[in-house]
Amino acid sequence: MIFYTQMKHKTLSFYGRGKLLLTSEYAVLNGARALALPCQKGQKLTFEPLDSNELMWESFDVNNNSWFKAKFQLPSCSIITSSNASISTRLSSILKRALVLNPYFLKSQGGQVKTFLEFDRLWGLGTSSTLVSNIAQWASVNAYDLLEHSFGGSGYDLACAVSKNPICYTRNKLDPLIEKVFFNPDFRENLYFIFLNQKQSSLDAIKGIKPSTFNKESLKELDTITNDILRCKTQESFNILIEKHEEIIARILQKKTIKELLFSDYDGAIKSLGAWGGDFIIASGDLDSPRYFNRKGFETVIPFEEMIYSCK
Repeated sequence: MIFYTQMKHKTLSFYGRGKLLLTSEYAVLNGARALALPCQKGQKLTFEPLDSNELMWESFDVNNNSWFKAKFQLPSCSIITSSNASISTRLSSILKRALVLNPYFLKSQGGQVKTFLEFDRLWGLGTSSTLVSNIAQWASVNAYDLLEHSFGGSGYDLACAVSKNPICYTRNKLDPLIEKVFFNPDFRENLYFIFLNQKQSSLDAIKGIKPSTFNKESLKELDTITNDILRCKTQESFNILIEKHEEIIARILQKKTIKELLFSDYDGAIKSLGAWGGDFIIASGDLDSPRYFNRKGFETVIPFEEMIYSCK
C-alpha cells in the first residue's frame, strides 16, 4: 500500500495499456477463454499532492487538448464543478469505491490529477479501462472490484492494461485467470487493424448478453478456436479460424458478419473485435490491404506491429 503521508510532496505517475480482444468477444462474459492483446498506446495518470481538501481533475486527449475538467470535495469525493455531469458522476463513484477499499487513499490531502491519452478517444482501445486500472494502481486496490462497481464488463481490459504480453483471460469474479501467452505470428505483416469510423459503447453492447446467450457447446467451440489460433503456423489456417469464429458469434447474436455487411469483395479474412458494429476489426490479407480499406473510406489502418505491444 502506498503511504501517502510519506510521499506528501511527491508527484505520482501510473500507466495503463490499451487493449484489443482477438477471440471470445461477448462470450468472455460467460467464462470463455479469450485471447487479448495489449496495445502499444495507453493512458497515463499523474497525481501532484497539494495542501488542499479538493481534488482537481483534468483529462487530455491524444492531441493534448483538455476534454474534461472537474473538481471534487475531499474526503467525500462529491462534485464541486464539472465540465461533464455524467463523466464526473461516474468518476466520483469510482473514487468513493476506492476509498471504501482503502480508507487511507486521499485521506490526508488533495491535489491535481491529470490524465493523458495516447490514442483517439473514439477508437475504443480502453479509455475507461485504462482509467480504472490507473486509479486502482494509485489507490492500491483491486482493479476488478472498481470495475464491478463502475463500468462493469469481463475485466480482460484491466488485465491488458498492466500486461507486457498477449494473454489468455478467463473471467472469475474478482480473481480472474490470466495466462501469459505467445502470439506473434510469422504472417503478422499481413495483419491490419481497421477502425470502422464509429465508437461502439461496450456498456450498451453487453446489456443483452445473458448467461443463457452462450451454451456449453458454443463456449467449448470458442475455447477450441482460441487454442488453435495460438498454435496455428500459417495465414491460411488463421483465416479459417477467424472466419469460423465470426460465423459462430454471428449465429448466436443473429447478426450478419462485418464482411457480409461492408467488405464482401475482400479477398482475405475479416474478424470483428470487441463489440460488433463499431471500433476495430482485424483483417488478414496482403500488402495491398491498406489501399483496399482506404478506397472504401476507412483511413485508420494500423499494421499489427504498430498496434500490439511486445510483438517482436
